[in-house]
Amino acid sequence: MPRGPVDSSETPRFAGFATFARLPRLDEVEHADVAVVGVPFDSGVSYRPGARFGPAAVREASRLLRPYHPGLDVSPFERLQVADAGDIACNPFNIGEAVETIQHAAASLDSRLVTIGGDHTIALPLLRAAAEKHGPVALLHFDAHLDTWDTYFGAEYTHGTPFRRAVEEGLLDTEALSHVGIRGPLYGKRDLDEDRRLGFGIVTAADVLRRGLDEVIDALRQRIGDRPLYVSVDIDVLDPAHAPGTGTPEAGGLTSRELLEILRGLAGANLVGADVVEVAPAYDHAEITSVAASHVAYDLISLLALKEKP
Repeated sequence: MPRGPVDSSETPRFAGFATFARLPRLDEVEHADVAVVGVPFDSGVSYRPGARFGPAAVREASRLLRPYHPGLDVSPFERLQVADAGDIACNPFNIGEAVETIQHAAASLDSRLVTIGGDHTIALPLLRAAAEKHGPVALLHFDAHLDTWDTYFGAEYTHGTPFRRAVEEGLLDTEALSHVGIRGPLYGKRDLDEDRRLGFGIVTAADVLRRGLDEVIDALRQRIGDRPLYVSVDIDVLDPAHAPGTGTPEAGGLTSRELLEILRGLAGANLVGADVVEVAPAYDHAEITSVAASHVAYDLISLLALKEKP
């Protein structure tokens, strides 16, 4: 029987260690089917720093999560052993070294990972680790921004470049790549042309509004098929009303309800790993952003649990 969260009827939610959802630490269980791991790294940001404090904020906001998910009809912590693996400590002054550290640490964890960032630079080493195990993976990328630019100030590894690098390195199945929630101004139309050349399809935030959730989910499911799937969620996919605590906010984003419903529409997909990034608590108000991120992570864990037979 998996070891689950601390019983809130015995220890108040505001007391005790702040592991994700009050789950056991990795060193307290023999094996974890799913490990929640933090990567407190934000040296790849191009605007507001602070996402290095995201993992701690999301863990703190996750104290109120409960063990049964009615939307997906699953008790993820009963079906899977989920544990908090702590943080991957990496060099904040050397992005290349940090990327290597994250990759090797992620690959060494014998569990499926739900990773809490940190900035979006960390998606590249996490995709490297996922591709080592599964081959090129389908990618569903929730974000206000494309993150397929070539360089920033000549730097190849930043939070705006991970998915271009991932395509170049052969980590992604280019028949099954989708952005969701894209919006806001770009540097030029060429950004869209280059993104399309890399193999990405785009569902804009306006598409979600106009086409509706069911149509969007169906289109994403058709594109993904039964391929191994990696989901990367930049919390700025949400409108600043729902996620003010992030480094590069853009008006006109998804609601937290829309994001969670799209994720729940992936039930049964071959999910192999995921990340939730760009929570910057210094810009947050009343934990709005970290609460949203904690629920996103919980839904991703629940999707992983649905893959297992009860």
